[in-house]
Amino acid sequence: MTHRLPEWMLRAFSKLRLARYVRDARGNALVAGRLYWWNVEASAALYGSLHCLELALRNAVHGQLALAYQRDDWWTVAPLSPNGRRLVAKGRSKCERRGLVPAPPDGIVTELTFGFWASLVSGGSGYDRSFWVPTVHKAFPYYSGRRDVLYDGLWSLVLLRNRIMHHEPIHHRDLAADHAKIYRMIGYLDPELAKEAQAMDRFPDVLAGKGATLRGSRPSRF
Repeated sequence: MTHRLPEWMLRAFSKLRLARYVRDARGNALVAGRLYWWNVEASAALYGSLHCLELALRNAVHGQLALAYQRDDWWTVAPLSPNGRRLVAKGRSKCERRGLVPAPPDGIVTELTFGFWASLVSGGSGYDRSFWVPTVHKAFPYYSGRRDVLYDGLWSLVLLRNRIMHHEPIHHRDLAADHAKIYRMIGYLDPELAKEAQAMDRFPDVLAGKGATLRGSRPSRF
């Protein structure tokens, strides 16, 4: 029943993309359209908390590593994996394309991805011994659990963030659990930030309104 969606919608977003929503709406094209817009609204509502997590993680980990290596460009001497070095080189190239030559450390830090910073909590490539044990654990002063549990939580949010930024469906996920996890991770870094961000967060209202949106009694807003 994909063809029953408005032609402008099919033209703008493609039959292939919308077919997933039609399937999830059990063939009801009207509900599928509402579900599509609710997915956009939910993605937009999660952006703020993910923004807070990514920047707080970046600055906390970078700060600890710069202190440990006594240099802002700590990646030049730290035992990064080949993929880590590739991401740093990519960040440097982006800075240089913008005319920042040589690329300043702060510029490279800004270009490094959420996934890069989360990877420094992983155990791969010996990161547990070279980064976590001596230094990176200090970036999480309010966490006392296992490194692998923390990493799994962070990495699941990297994947969620990537789905949102690539405009993929998230409506089928346990978004209440995802949302709680975001704030749990922020709280490990900075409880005050978590409190301030939650006070501005509209996602709980968006989630609570999903049923009404699909029934057509509540329009999506983003």
